[in-house]
Amino acid sequence: MKIILTHEVSGLGTAGDVVDVRDGYARNYLVPRGFAIRWTKGGEKDVAQIRRGRKIREIATIEQANEVKGQLEGVKVKLAVRAGDAGRLFGSVTPADVASAIKAAGGPDVDKRRVELGSPIKTLGSHQVSVRLHTDVVAKLGVEVVAA
Repeated sequence: MKIILTHEVSGLGTAGDVVDVRDGYARNYLVPRGFAIRWTKGGEKDVAQIRRGRKIREIATIEQANEVKGQLEGVKVKLAVRAGDAGRLFGSVTPADVASAIKAAGGPDVDKRRVELGSPIKTLGSHQVSVRLHTDVVAKLGVEVVAA
């Protein structure tokens, strides 16, 4: 099935790319989660708009990505969340929470779609988070989750 990606999908492509994937993968995963739309002749017009939006948000060069990586790795991020007595969180920490905590700590503005959590953060303590700034540049960031 031909689809148009609306977000970056690891191992598949970036927003605005037209790719051919298996029907079940598109129908059951990509389209329901909003990562892609079905390809049509009319949808081809949307590709230009998606690419324009991507260019605005995207870090253009590796040098810029390395500069932002240096800024990110120098930031100490503390995230205050509600937790129970045993140190388990009520809910979990999302990429949007991490992106807003980076901004609040004085770091650069990071798009929540670039924040990659290895597994859901559901406990207090120190956790490693990666931020994909460019296809070749990934910043590793330590996030300290504390009780509010």
